[in-house]
Amino acid sequence: MINFLRTGLFVIVLISVGLVGCSPILPGTAASSPVATTGAPLFQPTVDPADVKAVAQIYLDAWKSDDYPTMYPLLTTLSRDAISAEEFSDHYRGVAIEAALSGIEYEILSVLAGPEQSQVRYRVTLNSLLVGDITRETVMNLRREKGDWRVQWDDTLVLPELKGGNYLVMDRGGYVPSRANIYDRLGRALVAQADATAVGLYPDQVDPAQTENVFATLSELTGVPTDTISAMYRNAPQGAGWYLPLGEVGPDQIASQFSALSSLPGIVMRPYKSRYYFEGGIAPHVLGYVSAIQPDEVEEYKRRGYQPDERVGRSGLEKWGESYLAGQRGGALYVFNAQGQPATRLAKTDAQPAQAVYTTLDRDFQLAAQQAISNFRGAIVVLERDTGRVLTIVSSPGFDPNAFEPINFNSSQMLFEISSDPAQPLLNRASQGQYPLGSVFKIITMAAGLESGHYTPQSTYQCGYFFDELPGARLNDWTYEYFQRDGRTIPSGLLTLPEGLMRSCNPYFWHIGLDLFNLGETKAVSDMARGFGLGHPTGVVGLEEEAGQIPDPASQVDAVNMAIGQGDILVTPLQVASFIAAIGNGGKLNKPQLVEGIAPPDGEPTQLFKPEVIGKLPISADNLKVIQDALVGVIRNEKPRGTAWHVFTGLEIPVAGKTGTAQSGSDLPHAWFTGYTFAEQPDKPDIAVAVLVENIGEGSDYAAPIFRRIVELYFSGQPQKLYPWESSYNVPITGTPVLPGTSAPGTPAP
Repeated sequence: MINFLRTGLFVIVLISVGLVGCSPILPGTAASSPVATTGAPLFQPTVDPADVKAVAQIYLDAWKSDDYPTMYPLLTTLSRDAISAEEFSDHYRGVAIEAALSGIEYEILSVLAGPEQSQVRYRVTLNSLLVGDITRETVMNLRREKGDWRVQWDDTLVLPELKGGNYLVMDRGGYVPSRANIYDRLGRALVAQADATAVGLYPDQVDPAQTENVFATLSELTGVPTDTISAMYRNAPQGAGWYLPLGEVGPDQIASQFSALSSLPGIVMRPYKSRYYFEGGIAPHVLGYVSAIQPDEVEEYKRRGYQPDERVGRSGLEKWGESYLAGQRGGALYVFNAQGQPATRLAKTDAQPAQAVYTTLDRDFQLAAQQAISNFRGAIVVLERDTGRVLTIVSSPGFDPNAFEPINFNSSQMLFEISSDPAQPLLNRASQGQYPLGSVFKIITMAAGLESGHYTPQSTYQCGYFFDELPGARLNDWTYEYFQRDGRTIPSGLLTLPEGLMRSCNPYFWHIGLDLFNLGETKAVSDMARGFGLGHPTGVVGLEEEAGQIPDPASQVDAVNMAIGQGDILVTPLQVASFIAAIGNGGKLNKPQLVEGIAPPDGEPTQLFKPEVIGKLPISADNLKVIQDALVGVIRNEKPRGTAWHVFTGLEIPVAGKTGTAQSGSDLPHAWFTGYTFAEQPDKPDIAVAVLVENIGEGSDYAAPIFRRIVELYFSGQPQKLYPWESSYNVPITGTPVLPGTSAPGTPAP
């Protein structure tokens, strides 16, 4: 179907006798004038053509910039009487929209200058996103008014073909390629154009005698736990018509269960065909979502070559890869005459197939990682330690991108739940969430101390319950807070620097931060943090990310806070995974790589992405080895030494890491654990992992067990040890678990 925008041709009747409109004015040609002449030639050599050219350039430059308010005042009085500023802007805007212009180019070819009227010949190229470049030569006539040159406007200033009331029409029908898929590293579809079925439940229609059977069948189909469906059913408002959306399934899943489901009252199955995000959203914050072009966006997207009823990428890879995934649209651009009939075709281009995006993600591992943190608000990032390839990025809670498809029967209810959820499920906590780092930051403080030359691996410090070196303040170590609860925990005692990291001794690192500040090396720690990649984006392609914040300490208090990752420090889990990978791989700071390649259907890749080293940790090889050994001690040095040894007992894969507990401004701190493996298996690249759990407690109690689960899933494909809060794998204990060692509110802990 042809959609067109008719642009009017405004005929300007010039009262001045003998004034020529569009026909070229040649030197020596006689012309009448309202002022009596003595027969002198129309063009006088004293007129400077540069003045005429300058006005034409201003007009054409403004056209290039879509700056119609600058163009309009350059018109002659008669031209402005014939067309209002709004009509003028609408005309140029309409041409740009109908022709899908990305811009224009021009070249002034000649200038004929006379005392009262002049002429500029120029070549204009319209850059159309749909049909390519259209180049024409045309003429601009100018007239002098009150000493200034002004443009005599008509439609041919755009294209010569637009004379006599002609206008442009773009045929866009049949020129739109299907949106391409997004795949994991093994070529398994994460999102595709596919058949799907929305599944849900009308609680008031369910036979109470069959609830157990209904819930079990729905759970098997959708993957939603039976207990969750049962709770949704019990908590649903009473009364007819209340609907509970459970998710969407693919054709293979629904086919195997259709007969059983059809016989059960209350179950809803509504098929639709659209862009389908498998499993209710595999890495939804990475993939993003598409949604319909909104009414206030129609003009913008038509100019970009879209039709008003299309879907466009709004976040994640769907947004980043829009130009690949949407393909190259085509079209046929016509000139229609004033009677509404096609006069000529200016250009035609066929659509080109869209190109798929291949990611570095592992589909099965991603789903398992999402399950591993599903009961919490937080994030998991897993990178290949030596290359920076992203294996998994999880932000919890997640969301179902299928909710943004209007023809999905579940859409409206799901969108309401997403938008009203205080947990902000659309926020990508992995790359956009910014958090204090807590004791994980002690790695950086240790590096700064070693590189300063004031500390060595043999430097010792008496780590007691308290820190009294800051004038007017007494700070408590985490061991004192434990002692207040259990009456047994003793101070860590005399520690070397690696042992200080292993024990996460707050006083030791407060001392280092304060000491370096007092020695005049006020930026030693903050500069080291920036050298570890903090305080600026990682540069990952395909994701929106925040830079975090690494301020320079302005006081002793700032220096003490920074030393243990508190104060005004903010980081993202992606940044933390990146720098812990660098520690594990020998110091290479890699740009996280999420996109593997771009390829058309059944074609060779048109673009490949490779691992990229963007820096080196600013520490010596010897000092790096000291830090690596200390991180191993956090895991392996048994009670009462390493802060996470109890979490990793029985784990066969060798790991190194650091716990962190960061004050968050709320009752409970954020829990961190970050680390890496060094199994050196030929078929399994080692990984670096960052785990954050928001407002929950200590890193050793919450984040460290999740880190272990991720390592188990990666190397063996299944969990091997229950979480302290699980009754069985992926089934939480009923009620709120009380874990040993949970920190008191506001207490920095290991």
